[in-house]
Amino acid sequence: MEPFGVILGCFVGSVVCGLVFAAYKLGLLYQLFHKTETKSPRHGGESVAEVLRAHGVKYVFTLVGGHISPILVACEKMGIRIVDTRHEATAVFAADAVARLSGTVGVAAVTAGPGLTNTVTAVKNAQMAESPLLLIGGAAGTLLQGRGALQDIDQMSLFKPLCKFCASIRTVREIVPTVRKALAIAQSGTPGPVFIEFPIDTLYPFHLVSKEFAVKNPPKGLMGKIVSWYLYNHLINLFAGAWETRDVSPLPVDIPQATDDQIQKCIELVSRAKKPVILLGSQATLPPTPVDDIRKALEDLGIPCFLGGMSRGMLGKNSPIHIRQNRRDALKEADLVLLAGTVCDFRLSYGRVLNRRSKIISVNRDKTQLLKNSDMFWKPTIAIQGDAGSFLVQLSKGLKGHRCPEEWPQSLKAGDMTKENSNRAKADEKTDRHLNPLKVLHLVDELMAEDSIIVADGGDFVGSAAYIMRPRGPLRWLDPGAFGTLGVGGGFALGAKLCRPESEVWIVYGDGSLGYSVAEFDTFTRHKTPVIAVVGNDACWSQISREQVPILGSNVACGLAFTDYHTVADGYGGKGYLIGREDEDRLSDIIRQAQKESQEGKATLLNVLIGKTNFREGSISV
Repeated sequence: MEPFGVILGCFVGSVVCGLVFAAYKLGLLYQLFHKTETKSPRHGGESVAEVLRAHGVKYVFTLVGGHISPILVACEKMGIRIVDTRHEATAVFAADAVARLSGTVGVAAVTAGPGLTNTVTAVKNAQMAESPLLLIGGAAGTLLQGRGALQDIDQMSLFKPLCKFCASIRTVREIVPTVRKALAIAQSGTPGPVFIEFPIDTLYPFHLVSKEFAVKNPPKGLMGKIVSWYLYNHLINLFAGAWETRDVSPLPVDIPQATDDQIQKCIELVSRAKKPVILLGSQATLPPTPVDDIRKALEDLGIPCFLGGMSRGMLGKNSPIHIRQNRRDALKEADLVLLAGTVCDFRLSYGRVLNRRSKIISVNRDKTQLLKNSDMFWKPTIAIQGDAGSFLVQLSKGLKGHRCPEEWPQSLKAGDMTKENSNRAKADEKTDRHLNPLKVLHLVDELMAEDSIIVADGGDFVGSAAYIMRPRGPLRWLDPGAFGTLGVGGGFALGAKLCRPESEVWIVYGDGSLGYSVAEFDTFTRHKTPVIAVVGNDACWSQISREQVPILGSNVACGLAFTDYHTVADGYGGKGYLIGREDEDRLSDIIRQAQKESQEGKATLLNVLIGKTNFREGSISV
């Protein structure tokens, strides 16, 4: 009998464990201790809004949909500004810009299915640009997912490769802790996007959701009772403990830092260098170190700097240590190179431009980016997984009193000026028709306000602008980053103007890239964000055509038309100007008039007809 008793005990134990597990999964255990307030008018959108407000979120960008309406309404009631755009990608791009300029997490909310699929490119861009961003998505009800509900797809699988963290809310009580966790993860380590989907029944009030759960004609008999009980229990569990007081304050953010030993080794290397160079990337502008502290650290070091991405403008307009030209030659000559948030990808020829005899210090929050291509073309002398901005400040303190030998930056600056003068001479050349794009860009650069923010969205025209236009200070240049995404202009400019309403915001558009977001002139008008767009209109995808025609002998798919984009801006409530060769003598006056229109609250578009130059001949598009 003893074996039978053992077997019976095991069976009973298994049954008990199974019942307890089932009770747990069905929420029966939780419901024993937490009340469901069936009369409460509150809804899950309020919980989302409470957490966002506690984290200092000022804007939520959206394209409205019924799945997410409770979040938008609750945010507006709590003082968070809702900014609706004409495309979901624009909403994410705008949130990305806010994240970069404000040091907080940018937030976008879109509806289920196609609303979310429309954001994929923008989310991938944020991932590669290392922007902390929260994407909120609607979803089919918790019991309807996978059953053919409206706009129901497997959204989690779509975003897991793109986001640091993905979660699907299953009960209302999960909202607060999940949103807090997501916001902390977005900012920790290497920043990036996070995604939370909210099934529609977790956002609306109990009395509305209960109507959807009501079974009009339940099956008769035992099965009917089981189905009715299951649905009712699911409803009760959905709202159990929903309105209990929870902590909504920010969780700690984990940011990797260089160790004292690593910093000391770098101090020794830099102090011995005769020809050091710093390559500063976007990552150096991330919190927690204020950009003004980083700028001072760089000036104290006196080391020549090449600035890329968001770090453009870090040293102001005319710094003696900011070198803009001849980077490849400088890297060949340098005896020490400091990669501060800069990655050895295609932008540095995968590391091949680095001198193998140089000492190389690489600092990056992301281990993969820190060592990218080091197995092939370069080797770091010291590799530090840590925050680049904080590292530079600590390095400067450790080298207090030491400065780079002045003849080195002076020689690089002399070469810089020679190249700048050559570029300026090209701006005075006549093109076969229309205006010289280099002259237009030089003039815009001279006339733009000192507090201007420049948004770069395009190929050939924007590539020229990167050589010519000079951001006046830190965090005054926005480009897509390593992904090279076209279409960022409208969203980036929208986010920038909201963050810095007192600043002029200039979008430098190619006529190709303008097509992605010209509809956002409607958004600029409705939300009173008067930006200025200058469009280099050469009726062509010139970045591609420049290579395609000589290599393959055809301009197929590269040709556009000299479209009246200024009329489109007028139609959306802005002000458009058509500028051709006949307007060359009064170009300055037209630019000043556009600035005046912007100051008076009207978004402006300069449709500048431009000709061809050989300025960027040989630049690559692949």
